[in-house]
Amino acid sequence: MKRGIAPVAGCDEAGRGPLAGPVVAAAVILDPKRIPRGLNDSKKLTRERREVLYDRICATAEVAVAVASRERIDRDNIRQASLWALARAVAALPVRPRLVFVDGCDRIDVGCECEAVISGDALLLSIAAASIVAKVTRDRLMIHLGVIHPGYGFERHMGYSVPEHTQALARLGPTVHHRRSFAPVAESYGLALIDTDTAVAETLSPMDRDAL
Repeated sequence: MKRGIAPVAGCDEAGRGPLAGPVVAAAVILDPKRIPRGLNDSKKLTRERREVLYDRICATAEVAVAVASRERIDRDNIRQASLWALARAVAALPVRPRLVFVDGCDRIDVGCECEAVISGDALLLSIAAASIVAKVTRDRLMIHLGVIHPGYGFERHMGYSVPEHTQALARLGPTVHHRRSFAPVAESYGLALIDTDTAVAETLSPMDRDAL
């Protein structure tokens, strides 16, 4: 543990880039004696491997999740909604951490020392664990939305701006889960944005930008 500080939490989010659905944040305090093997950035793992590690993380670590709704994303912007969810996830942990590592370049207000770590999900096990929990949780939510709203393919693309999704958006129109502050969705509503898509793009990781 850094400088002998414990407990230490890692936190990360999933879902900044998609056109639909919430942002899900997770915070994890790993048990140093029971760290699951194979933890890594969730984007580098198969869906099957993420599911296995999710179960192991939840069985051995302190875990909390928070969700920023589509309404919050549209009201506050994607960056602020993500930071809010990250802070809420840390606050929901059953054990209060003394140090929090957060993936990315923004620190969050969590009532203790906090350090932002760029590419932290590939560098720190606690952040990697949080990235897995956030990703699996959000994927499950999007699969459920795919059942409620057939035809959009949410269960396959998880709300990202892939051809299947944009074609469905044009054909079926937006659902209540589509982010009106994102340009392709705003266009389907006939809304005009003022630099919103540029501001959103600046908050995304390179991988999320590639997914748009």
